[in-house]
Amino acid sequence: MPRAAVAIVAAAVAMAVSMSLSAQQRGRAPIGIAWPPLGAGPFVLDTAEQHKVRVVVVTKGLKNPWSLAFLPDGRMLVTERGGRLRIIRNGVLDPQPIAGAPDARAVRLGGLMDVALHPRFAENKLIYITYSKPAGETLIRTALARGRWDGAGLTDVRDIFIADPAWDGNGGAASRLAFAPDGLLYMTTGASVANMKEAQDLGSHKGKVLRINDDGTAAAGNPFAGKPGAKPEIFSLGHRNQLGLAINPRTGAVWANENGPNGGDEINIIQAGRNYGWPLVSLGRDYAGPWQGKLAADGFENPVAYWTPAIAVSGMAFYTGDRFPSWKGHVFVGAMRMGEIPGTGHLQRLVFNDKDEELRREMLLTDLHQRIRDVRQGPDGLLYLLTAEDDGALLRLEPAQIP
Repeated sequence: MPRAAVAIVAAAVAMAVSMSLSAQQRGRAPIGIAWPPLGAGPFVLDTAEQHKVRVVVVTKGLKNPWSLAFLPDGRMLVTERGGRLRIIRNGVLDPQPIAGAPDARAVRLGGLMDVALHPRFAENKLIYITYSKPAGETLIRTALARGRWDGAGLTDVRDIFIADPAWDGNGGAASRLAFAPDGLLYMTTGASVANMKEAQDLGSHKGKVLRINDDGTAAAGNPFAGKPGAKPEIFSLGHRNQLGLAINPRTGAVWANENGPNGGDEINIIQAGRNYGWPLVSLGRDYAGPWQGKLAADGFENPVAYWTPAIAVSGMAFYTGDRFPSWKGHVFVGAMRMGEIPGTGHLQRLVFNDKDEELRREMLLTDLHQRIRDVRQGPDGLLYLLTAEDDGALLRLEPAQIP
C-alpha cells in the first residue's frame, strides 16, 4: 500500500494513542494492566486458520532472553541480554552459563543479542553473536563476534566487525543477524532518540542494514562501496530499532521489522541502496504527540506492513514446516506491548499473497500477557518463542492433537 494512502488510515487510528508523558508525571496511577505470572501450562487456544494449538512451557528461569539458535544435536543456545549464553538440553535449562560469550554491556535494548549458526556449521562449528561492546566508561559499540563451538562452549572468540561510531545505547543498540542463501550475512543496527539523524548518514553504521562476508568484511557489490565517506558495509539506510530479521524462503528477499516511535512499527523488504525514511518519514508520532516527520515522501520506501498503534515488534520468522499446514508461508512477529500499554505482549501472524501484499493478520497468546522477544521455527517444524521477562521462558507451539 502506498505510504500516502496508509497515512490517512494511520492518522485516524493514531489519534487514539496516548501521549508519552508517564502517568506518574501526571500524578495518576501507572499505565498498564495487572496480569498473573506465566503458569506451568500447557495452554490450548483456538486460532483462525490452524484452529486448536497447544502452548507448552518448555522451560523457565531465563533472565531477559534475547535470541535462540538450534544446534544439530537438538540442544538450544539462548542469549540473555545481561550477557550470559545458556544451553537447553531435552527441555532442561543448564544452570551454568556457557563459556566464551563476549563481554556485553546491557543498556536498554542492547546487551548480548542475536545468535546464529554458520550455514556450514556442521563443517566449521562457527557461531556468530551480536552484542553491545563496552567503549570506555559509558559508551558502547554494536559488535559482531565469532567463535567456534567445541561441544560445550565457545573458543577462539573474537570480534570480526565493530560498528562506528560509539553511542550511549539510548534506544538504538538492538541488532539481528540472518544468513542469506548466497552465504552473505545481513546485520541490523538501530538509530533512535539522540542518534536518530545518523540513520541518514552514510558515514555512520547507525540505523542501517549491513551486508558482510562471513569473516566480517564488507561484501562485494554493496551499493555505497567506493563512495567518499560512506561505510562500505551499508546495504540500506533510514532504519530505527530493528528487532526482527528473516529471509523470505519463497523469494530469498531480506525482511526486517523495526519499531516506530509512538506508532508506526513496520516490516520492510530490504533492497540494495534504498532509504527507509527514519527519521524524516514515519507513520508514527513523536512521543510528545506530533507526527514524526512526514508521513510520505518521494525517494523513501514503503513498508510491506505497519502497525499504528505500535505493538513494539521483536523477532520474526517465516513458517515453512508441515506441522501447521494452514500456516505455511505465514509470517510470525513477536509483540512486546500494544499501543504503549504494558502487559499487552503477544504474538502476531500475518498472511501475504504472492505479490507480498498483506491479506490478514491475527493476534495470538493475548491471554498470556507475555512480551515475545524472539520467534523461531525449530527443526521439528514447531514454533518456539522467547518471553522478554526477568523470569523469561521458552515456549513451544504445537498442534493440540499430536500425530
